[in-house]
Amino acid sequence: MASTGGRAPASRSSGSSGQLGSGGRRGDGNIGGGGGGGGGAAMDASGSAPPLEVNGGPPSKTAAKLSKMLPEGCSPGVIGECDYDSTSADYYFNSYAHFGMYVAWVGRGGGSEQMLKDRTRTLAYMRAIMENPHLFAGKTVLDVGCGTGVLSMFACKAGAKKVYAVECSKIVDQAREIVKRNHYDDVIEIIEGKMEEVPLPEPVDIIISEWMGYFLFYESMLDSVLYARDKWLTPGGLIFPDKATLYVCAIEDAVYKKDKIDFWENVYGFDMSCIKNLALTEPLVDEVDAEQVMSDIVPVLQVDVATVTKEQLCFAVPFTLTAARTDFVHAIVSFFDVSFTHCHKPVVLSTGPYTHATHWKQTVLYLDRALAMDVGETMSGTLACRPNAKNPRDLDVAASYTFSGRNGTFSNLLRYRLR
Repeated sequence: MASTGGRAPASRSSGSSGQLGSGGRRGDGNIGGGGGGGGGAAMDASGSAPPLEVNGGPPSKTAAKLSKMLPEGCSPGVIGECDYDSTSADYYFNSYAHFGMYVAWVGRGGGSEQMLKDRTRTLAYMRAIMENPHLFAGKTVLDVGCGTGVLSMFACKAGAKKVYAVECSKIVDQAREIVKRNHYDDVIEIIEGKMEEVPLPEPVDIIISEWMGYFLFYESMLDSVLYARDKWLTPGGLIFPDKATLYVCAIEDAVYKKDKIDFWENVYGFDMSCIKNLALTEPLVDEVDAEQVMSDIVPVLQVDVATVTKEQLCFAVPFTLTAARTDFVHAIVSFFDVSFTHCHKPVVLSTGPYTHATHWKQTVLYLDRALAMDVGETMSGTLACRPNAKNPRDLDVAASYTFSGRNGTFSNLLRYRLR
């Protein structure tokens, strides 16, 4: 597949405030079936899960929320606005096309080696495809962003009659060699180019793609998948995966935040807090230890890849988080599940803190202050997101919160840029 990010957003290289022990990351990555990785979705008073915004909700409702949360031309800001003159425009394809990235990038947050070594991710796709030959046998398959071609080869093993593997970067040269070495060159046709620009010889029965990015949507290929769906997928055709759910929770993260963020307030006696302001506006992509999670985990957005439109990928959705223990809240964390619901035994790939780590990790949005929450107290807010106007591969993200508890009443609207 094509990389989920031309470069990785900010990340921390070592652990967080808690050590991972017997109560840490749990489960088997949810690659077999059953529930997602939310780790306990919030329930309303009736005992039912609250309704999710599906595909972003009604366009008019979403537009009104977005205009308030992320007005046109707004700058990111958590403890003061930051000026962003540059974006990551043109970086994605130019850097990704270089083959050396596939080896070197593993230490910097991306690349094919990292993704192939992500067993949770790769085994989920392998099981979804290879354990369902009744869906693939004799079918024509399109792999959007094929990268090294591993998903295309899974489809061949499942009995696909023909696989069109589309990739825009020069990794296609290696993909062709890999396909040939594994004797699938009579079934898999590697096509170099952007999905929106290449013609296919025929419609397809199934689309497979590892389109997800950090925060689900950062530098994702979902737009390309939707284009392929509308232009090339036969009526009744299948998409793998076909569902995605975005979750949020609250975490305690005092040790790391003090060491890496508050550090800029006094650097050898000098005030460098302008860098702190900038650092806070860039969401952190890193593994969150399960012990840090101090609230329930709430699903806020559900995407049906079979029906969602590009316009609905801009969203503003409400959330309410309830403290599971008395502690401080330093950040809101987001992660996602994707589901392969057409499988005989549904397969779920989770990127949450209670499952095996994936290369997507989790996305951390630091607050402007630490909130002292008692067990049972709640924090409500809205999470909003849309592509940046200058570079659609960057994401403008906003989070509002309101908290009123024993230790005070606080509210704010915080804006970030994932770039």
